[in-house]
Amino acid sequence: MENKKVIVGITHGDINGIGYEVILKTFSDSSMFELCTPVIYGSPKVAAYYRKSMDIETNFSIITSANEIQDDRLNIINCCDDELKVEIGKPTTESGKAALDALEMALADYRNGMIDVIVTAPINKNTIQSDEFNFPGHTEYIENRVGDGAKSLMILLKDDFRVALVTGHIPVRDISSTITIDLIKQKLDIFNRSLKVDFGIDAPRIALFSLNPHAGDNGLIGNEEEEVIKPAIEDMAQKGVLCFGPYPADGFMGSGNYTHFDGILAMYHDQGLAPFKTLSMDDGVNYTAGLPIVRTSPAHGTAYDIAGTGEASESSFRQAIYIALDVFRNRIIEKEISAHPLRKQYYEKRDDSDKLKLDTIEEE
Repeated sequence: MENKKVIVGITHGDINGIGYEVILKTFSDSSMFELCTPVIYGSPKVAAYYRKSMDIETNFSIITSANEIQDDRLNIINCCDDELKVEIGKPTTESGKAALDALEMALADYRNGMIDVIVTAPINKNTIQSDEFNFPGHTEYIENRVGDGAKSLMILLKDDFRVALVTGHIPVRDISSTITIDLIKQKLDIFNRSLKVDFGIDAPRIALFSLNPHAGDNGLIGNEEEEVIKPAIEDMAQKGVLCFGPYPADGFMGSGNYTHFDGILAMYHDQGLAPFKTLSMDDGVNYTAGLPIVRTSPAHGTAYDIAGTGEASESSFRQAIYIALDVFRNRIIEKEISAHPLRKQYYEKRDDSDKLKLDTIEEE
């Protein structure tokens, strides 16, 4: 494996939130430059504004394109109008456009091989909507732009605690009708593959949540467990996936049973993310699995309520960078292993008499 620094493309997200604060605080630690080469897709003027107003001692170099990215420093490419206005703590159409402009340029550079991974600062899902962005969030947009037809899976993680979702940003009223046997199997397959390749777990154990309270109580308060979730589990188990359940979400988390599994597949957004963020908000990372691109983000949002106060913690953002680097390198290792599989347990010269026949070796 070539030993070079991974180039991390960082999108600045909503300029009125805590994005620049956590980015600049992360790279105030010079040891980060030993791990990667970062480039912000954003606004040098906005970055300078936050650096000065919040007294964060982080230097950066302004470059005009990804061709000028330099090691050992924080690079920043201008993607925005020079007259971009900062209104701290307020969602604005202007900040939404700036977030989209940065994301589009970063993805274009990724497609052209200029950066290796992308870490996205939080966006406002309402202000970013436009003719170009008509998606519930980052995950769906990135799948559409650079997924090459692959399907994505949202995973929230901290250390060995990983929660993935069957359904993501959809209304609660649509959850039951959206969940099908095929969809669960699809998400299980992506999750299992990601745990193996992206996180290096040889035989991952995955727990599935039920949809209804008490796992439906044998059909008393819902049939989805018997008619949809259990058949999906059985089908995937026959294919060698170590999947178990469905478990009632409340008791499973409250008893600590989640610690016995490598991953948890929740049926819908709040079912999985409410307990995850309760336990791991400060250091949690959002990872988009299943796609060719490696993309992570902090588990928190724009946090308008504390924007500009200096109170935002950069821990989650820093962890998002660490995870992106780990996954990128794990994928390289997996690719190398797949390209050079172990040799067979016999050798050939001219005929079968020269083969090493393991089944004919006699015991001494």
